Amino acid sequence: MLSAADLPETIPVFPLPGALLLPRSRLPLHIFEPRYLQMLEDCMKTPTRLIGMIQPRGGAGTGKLNTIGCAGRLTAFSETEDGRYMITLTGVSRFRLLAETTGFCPYRKFTVDWSDFVADLGASEHDPGLMRRPFMDLLKRYFCEEELRTDWESLGQAEDELLINSLSMLCPFSPEDKQALLEAPSLSTRRETLITLMEFALHGGSDEDMM
Repeated sequence: MLSAADLPETIPVFPLPGALLLPRSRLPLHIFEPRYLQMLEDCMKTPTRLIGMIQPRGGAGTGKLNTIGCAGRLTAFSETEDGRYMITLTGVSRFRLLAETTGFCPYRKFTVDWSDFVADLGASEHDPGLMRRPFMDLLKRYFCEEELRTDWESLGQAEDELLINSLSMLCPFSPEDKQALLEAPSLSTRRETLITLMEFALHGGSDEDMM
């Protein structure tokens, strides 16, 4: 496990709309663009093997990024016959963007600040306010509405953090909603945001229907 002292001042960032990574969670990715293949090769040469996942702001083509993302450690990869990579990032800590580094590089790199998210490096969180039965009932209605499938037995037995973070990453919310889940200051707040988003979707996604 990485400590605060291990975290570098500068990391490569991978802007990907809708792709959410959270601390201690795993995100599979398919890497095929030449600039990100280069990023991956460079990442594997570093001691921490960190890549920062971050949401574009205002659309993928604007070049603007949200200020908060989550860094993942490269924990698994395999190469296809045509030179692409299937990788897995394991979430380490959220970060705040400070400044983009200059110089020739096909991908973007930023100096970052980790200090607001020291708790991300600790043990798994628990959610004392999670009421399993009503939460799972809401989840089943949401999955039915969205025509999603899952292993309900495994989901019901999952620890609080694994349950809430996995749903936050996998549910088909908008990039803006994913960002709100990422920035939630605690697991309880993330669960409350998740409930709000599912209830909103079940009411047709209309502010008027929610009233």
